[in-house]
Amino acid sequence: MPDRIRFGIIGIGNQGSTYARRMAGGEWVPELELTAICDRNPDRIAWARENVSGDIAYFEDAMAMLDSGLLDACAVCVPHYDHPKYVIACMQRGIHVMCEKPAGVYTRQVREMNEEAAKHPDLVFGMMFNQRTNCLYRKMRELVQSGKYGRVRRANWLITNWYRSQYYYDSGDWRATWAGEGGGVLLNQCPHQLDLWQWILGMPKEVQAFMNYGQFHNIEVEDDVTAYMKYDDGHTGVFITSTGDPHGTNRFEVQMDGAQIIAEGEKLYLYELDQLEQDWTKTNTMPFGSVPGKVVEVETDGLNPQHQGVYKAWAGAILRGEPLVAGGEEGIRGLTLSNAMHLSAFLGKPVQLPLDEDLYYEELMKRAASGRRKDPAKAVFTDTSATYGGTKA
Repeated sequence: MPDRIRFGIIGIGNQGSTYARRMAGGEWVPELELTAICDRNPDRIAWARENVSGDIAYFEDAMAMLDSGLLDACAVCVPHYDHPKYVIACMQRGIHVMCEKPAGVYTRQVREMNEEAAKHPDLVFGMMFNQRTNCLYRKMRELVQSGKYGRVRRANWLITNWYRSQYYYDSGDWRATWAGEGGGVLLNQCPHQLDLWQWILGMPKEVQAFMNYGQFHNIEVEDDVTAYMKYDDGHTGVFITSTGDPHGTNRFEVQMDGAQIIAEGEKLYLYELDQLEQDWTKTNTMPFGSVPGKVVEVETDGLNPQHQGVYKAWAGAILRGEPLVAGGEEGIRGLTLSNAMHLSAFLGKPVQLPLDEDLYYEELMKRAASGRRKDPAKAVFTDTSATYGGTKA
């Protein structure tokens, strides 16, 4: 068994270029050896030749790189529509693959990607959900799922610290278009939070969303969202996000039968009730009484390795069968929430899960065909890493 993995990157845009710089030299993730880079934009290749050290082969065609025999594993860092296309191409060539978020634009294409992954159990398929490495959210999940505090009653996530200027949206003609990107804040900034939502709370049965398109920017997609979710056990959730608040908030609150848990900023708060509320209320005789409790100091391991942690775990899974931070097949869940929110807003009514994937695709393509970016078929089905670089944060 080799102790190093030959590693390639497809797409040297914002995220791909960051990985290329960090992987060069082998110190960031020692078990990954950067051997190949691909981007159809000659300027990006020129940049990489100048800024990325090491014995690296350069390609302008992704399939040529994947067929070169120079790599064992590959990161897919192209715009969202093409994530499944290149993940599948890697798998069909026996190459381990790490996919940037989101898994794709619509669940139908991601389901096809997951079906291909099932044919290659020997390959390690990872998803870049680096927020799962954050000790706050790992501990929050542990507390919610421990059973100690009973059921979830409601959850609220106000995640509006995604401010983006008009200049950001003007930086590429694909950006914030239905044909080029497939959506706005839900698909670009929030895949991590939607993944954490389902990772901690599970999937709802019904979603209703209210969106403003171009509320704060000259764009055609959503930059302001409020979504309401219902669960089988009766609890509810509200998810609010925007790229228009200059100084926004990141507060994730979960109210349970026996505790209130809040992740805000860099802190995790736990207010632990002395009894479950439904037990206390049976004997309470005070008209305005409330369940007594106390603030409990939450201990975490303090670790938050982010992208580096995801790649180290992926390398460990390839070489030694160690657990991933997030399996690639899991990417469809958060995307389902995003697609359901979009579909609800498109139709002006709640939508049920499982999602009607064909209906969502039809509604999305209507908007792609009439949107600002022309020739949506080209945007959807061809390699756009040439003109548009890599993934966005």
